[in-house]
Amino acid sequence: MAQEAEASVVRHHRPRVVVVGAGFAGLEVVRRLDGADCDVLLLDRSNHHVFQPLLYQVATAALSPADIAAPIRSIVRHQDNVRVLLSEVDGVDLTTRQVRVAGGQIDFDWLVLAAGATHTYFGNDQWASRAPGLKSVDDALEIRRRVLLAFEEAELEDDDVARRSKLTFVVIGGGPTGVEMAGALREIAAETIPADFRRVDTTTARILLLEGGPRLLASMSEEASEGALKALEGMGVEVHLDTLVTAMDETSVWVGDRSVPAANVIWAAGVQASPVVRGAGVPLDRQGRVLVESDCSLPGHPRVFAVGDLASQLDAVTGRPVPGVAQGAIQMGRFVGDIVRGEIERGGEVGIRPSFRYVNKGDMATIGRARAVADVGGRTFGGFFAWILWSLIHVTFLIGFRNKLLVMVNWAWQWVVQARGARLITGSPSPQVKRSAAAGWDDTE
Repeated sequence: MAQEAEASVVRHHRPRVVVVGAGFAGLEVVRRLDGADCDVLLLDRSNHHVFQPLLYQVATAALSPADIAAPIRSIVRHQDNVRVLLSEVDGVDLTTRQVRVAGGQIDFDWLVLAAGATHTYFGNDQWASRAPGLKSVDDALEIRRRVLLAFEEAELEDDDVARRSKLTFVVIGGGPTGVEMAGALREIAAETIPADFRRVDTTTARILLLEGGPRLLASMSEEASEGALKALEGMGVEVHLDTLVTAMDETSVWVGDRSVPAANVIWAAGVQASPVVRGAGVPLDRQGRVLVESDCSLPGHPRVFAVGDLASQLDAVTGRPVPGVAQGAIQMGRFVGDIVRGEIERGGEVGIRPSFRYVNKGDMATIGRARAVADVGGRTFGGFFAWILWSLIHVTFLIGFRNKLLVMVNWAWQWVVQARGARLITGSPSPQVKRSAAAGWDDTE
């Protein structure tokens, strides 16, 4: 009832800025409006902000969800002009300047859409249950559950063919998420858990990384791509380039007319923008992102902005698309937050605005323990130095001292003992095997 009452309020006196989404971009907008003479309403369907670049470490049992996430209300509790509403946005009416949520409409003077992106299966939505993607804490926990359960099932399985299938992991997509997932899975199988199992040799697990393009990490330099390929292959990951998945069923993944028996599939191949702006009458690209103006505003609606993964934005200097990475979202959020604050201070006047310029501070991806690649300042680094650089930067951007400390302690501990402390199978694990060895188990073997 309280949510409905708040959502139905449409009259206000001070300027109201509605921010949809508490990701990197949305939070930066809110921070820039700290102390401004306006009311800020932050809407999100989750009650927490998650540091998405480290979701794969939750999915691979290196970190717990609370290590990389923080409650939104605690993040903004010191900003007196901010209110948080746990609600999913159903749509936006640009004509009446209203955001539709469950229970009513919320009007706005300025609107910032930062709802992010989700997975896309390129027209094969039936694959979603078979091949989960990685965009939320729930996604990460589901992947972790499947990965850990696969090893338990392999330990119990008495059919050789079925056991090999349980120990086959297919990662689809060779971007940073796919590369990082494949490397982490190989580390788990070959280094972390072999001594914990008695009947199955986890080092025999197959990790396949399938990429539809000619190289891994297409957004990075060719040197970094080649370095990632060599590192993964050196670890034992089977990398297949120029390889498109054509079908999948409950037991196999199909590449052309070739079938790969695999019980475990992880999707890291593509994203599409949140559907929050569909039906709003604004131009979208093929990924559903808003084709925004140079100041990140929607065409014909100067007080409505799209930022982060929801925006198809070109850099004002290079003319190149701004990549969908954390630093791009943070920079867009700061840029739009400063614009809105300035116009509020000028009494709401929309003046001449600057064009958004993206500053690339570097691209990097980790491949495993002491393995990473990084493009920084026009140079490419690899190995241990790149891994240290990656670690420091990611810890820096985590929200809250507690999270920074916990992540550093966890990484240090894992470095020393090569263990992963978050190996919990959540839900109600029910191993599925073709022929169980439980009845004839012999501890003396």
